Amino acid sequence: MELLAQLEEFVEREGLFGPKETLLLAVSGGLDSVVLCELCHRAGYHFVIAHANFQLRGEESDRDEAFVRELGVRYNKEVLVKRFDTERYAMEHRCSIQVAARELRYSWFEEVRPGGVVVTAHHLDDNVETLLMNFFKGTGIAGLRAMLPRQGHVVRPLLFATREMLEQFAVQRQLIWVEDSSNASDKYTRNYVRHQLIPLLTSVYPGVTRHLGDNIARFRDIEALYRQAVDLHKSKLLQRRGEEVHIPVLKLQRSRPLPTLVYEIIHPFGFSPQQVDTVIALLSSGSGKYVLSASHRILKDRNWLIISPLGNVPADNVLIESPEGKVAYEGGELRLQLLSGAGPSSEPSVAWLDASAIQFPLLLRKWRPGDYFYPLGMRKKKKLARFFIDSKLSLVQKEKVWVLEMNKKIIWVVGMRIDDRFRLSEHTSRALKISWVPQGAGA
Repeated sequence: MELLAQLEEFVEREGLFGPKETLLLAVSGGLDSVVLCELCHRAGYHFVIAHANFQLRGEESDRDEAFVRELGVRYNKEVLVKRFDTERYAMEHRCSIQVAARELRYSWFEEVRPGGVVVTAHHLDDNVETLLMNFFKGTGIAGLRAMLPRQGHVVRPLLFATREMLEQFAVQRQLIWVEDSSNASDKYTRNYVRHQLIPLLTSVYPGVTRHLGDNIARFRDIEALYRQAVDLHKSKLLQRRGEEVHIPVLKLQRSRPLPTLVYEIIHPFGFSPQQVDTVIALLSSGSGKYVLSASHRILKDRNWLIISPLGNVPADNVLIESPEGKVAYEGGELRLQLLSGAGPSSEPSVAWLDASAIQFPLLLRKWRPGDYFYPLGMRKKKKLARFFIDSKLSLVQKEKVWVLEMNKKIIWVVGMRIDDRFRLSEHTSRALKISWVPQGAGA
């Protein structure tokens, strides 16, 4: 079957779009997107071309933009172009260039799509690379089925085709495309997988791309069954009461497999896989214990776990989500840095912590009666009230004390002393430095 017929059959089978929809084609000017344009033209689809110029490769980026504009003339199609200051966006949002480019282009595509879908040229090789990257990073079942033919308004009608098939089509039709020089660099993870890992696997398993493609299809079916089972469990466990979700502790404890179910329950509320064990520990803890995500709190209240938005948490609490940056609060400002090979400071306004022992988010809050920690240099816990007496703090000074907490453990009495359990050691490879600038102290 010719590539065009395969495309049309794939679009119909997956229900990607209707014959009268106006498509927004994401076109970089490379081989894949040029083939996508030609196929959509031959199929008679109505489409508009969108090109994102990330301004990362100087004259080469401008060359690609000009090429795509010429492509629009060839097909007599409208071409939309957007230039992005990608490096600035990455710096402001503290993300990689790859993440910045993805966020910028998809946000723009959503703004300009003409009511239909955004069509990308991702193919089977891309999906196999995604599968391998997800697998090695650590993933759930959703990561193993990699990219779907349709996710929201984004469709990928070439996922059935290998890059070799696209190359053969382009050569046969004498198509012209441009090459992105950054694709040759192995400094990006995807390129390393493409240029190094997959050729190595192919030398052992010649049909590895097709075989992994078949596995992706199987994992997609497995995920559907998995979701059905998880949704059934959640329907029996979760009780919605306004903005809160209530879960009976005993019923959850009897559920199996417990870690997987707990993850599926808490993940939509911003909790990470690393917090699953902490949440499970809540099941057997006393009332009042809780775990925080960036947006929600899970509270143990007698026989229930209660998930509620952080808007219901006292305003004196400040959630810190990143190990880099500045956090302003009533008592001043905290400045966080991740460092390698840094030495500790004797200043009480600076906390040096073993980064490997720290899990985010952290909670910055005022101290409360009953709080305790393990003061630096001590192996026994000490109540903060006694620590303040020993430190000869006045009542007014005690009222101004804040603590930094992680999973119900105080890691720093801000401006005074860190917890001994989180100190730097001879095994520390990375340090988290937190500097406190008191209110009114300036820069």
